[in-house]
Amino acid sequence: MLNVSEINVFYGDLQVLWDVSFEVKEKEIVVLVGANGAGKSTILRTISALLTPKKGSIEFDGRRIDHLPANKIIEHGIVHVPEARRLFPEMTVEENLIMGSLYGEAKRKRSETMDYVYSLFPRLKERKKQTGGTLSGGEQQMLAVGRGLMSLPKLMMLDEPSLGLAPLLVQDVFNIVKHINEAGVTILLVEQNVRQTLGMCNRAYVLENGRIVLQGTGCELLENEQVKEAFLGI
Repeated sequence: MLNVSEINVFYGDLQVLWDVSFEVKEKEIVVLVGANGAGKSTILRTISALLTPKKGSIEFDGRRIDHLPANKIIEHGIVHVPEARRLFPEMTVEENLIMGSLYGEAKRKRSETMDYVYSLFPRLKERKKQTGGTLSGGEQQMLAVGRGLMSLPKLMMLDEPSLGLAPLLVQDVFNIVKHINEAGVTILLVEQNVRQTLGMCNRAYVLENGRIVLQGTGCELLENEQVKEAFLGI
């Protein structure tokens, strides 16, 4: 479904990704693992067309997308749920969800999709007239994921969905991610909770200083000595 091939990405004159290549197959959960600053969020921002690679290519469903504008990326079926949620704090829950469904089929199916989102997150339905900025951290994360679902994505990219959440809510978030995947949405996940994500994913890639240094199934990487030492404290 997604093929990232040898991309180099810069912030100004500073190079942050070197020849990064990986793939995501339809209906998989694929995880990007690495320390802070390794380049994980930059990869998602590049796929979303917030950054443009200076070298390499990105293909989605057999089409090159690396020179498309961001609004065309979402029209192809890719949605990015960013780190720190990035909600519209003065808008209500319902208005935030509407912002995820402004074009094409997503707009036509808005009411049906909103019902689905409310079935996944009953608390959002209870608070649909409440402004996004007044929600708890867990509720804001639910809203960020719900807004992403409103665009009817084929591929959902999630950047640190458990960041800042209490342990009980973290488990809820991962359960929702699995549920969304089981419903047919492919997942590309960036997450610091390495043990949990490797336990639930199909495959994973380990980044170090902007380069992919390891790859394998979740189970293989959980048993990898380098991963154990760097991320699991073993």
